[in-house]
Amino acid sequence: QGQLVESGGGSVQAGGSLRLSCAAPGYRRSRDCMAWFRQPPGRDREGVAALNAPDGKTYYSTAVKGRFTIARDNTKSTLFLEMNDLKPDDTAMYYCAVGGRWCSTFGEIGPASVYNNWGQGTQVTVSS
Repeated sequence: QGQLVESGGGSVQAGGSLRLSCAAPGYRRSRDCMAWFRQPPGRDREGVAALNAPDGKTYYSTAVKGRFTIARDNTKSTLFLEMNDLKPDDTAMYYCAVGGRWCSTFGEIGPASVYNNWGQGTQVTVSS
């Protein structure tokens, strides 16, 4: 189904905003979950948000709910993560991932191990 290529990371001050993009042209007709994960320095990869491709239903971690929004463009070739009110704790490498039906089956993002297609990541750094 092709590559996933993230972009849009950078450095911002606390309270700022960023929009991450994940080019996913090979997944326009995907029936799987599409998600954003992040990995802070020295910590495990954690799910941030997921979107069920067939119906667009979304799922968020407690840490970002109300601040982050996951969405696809109208052509369904790009996955976005709109991040507002950023905090220093949001500093991490952010990854786009596709795979499996965990999000629709269990109503949550699910562990990284159930996603089998990954991008290379984009760094987000939030300073206080």
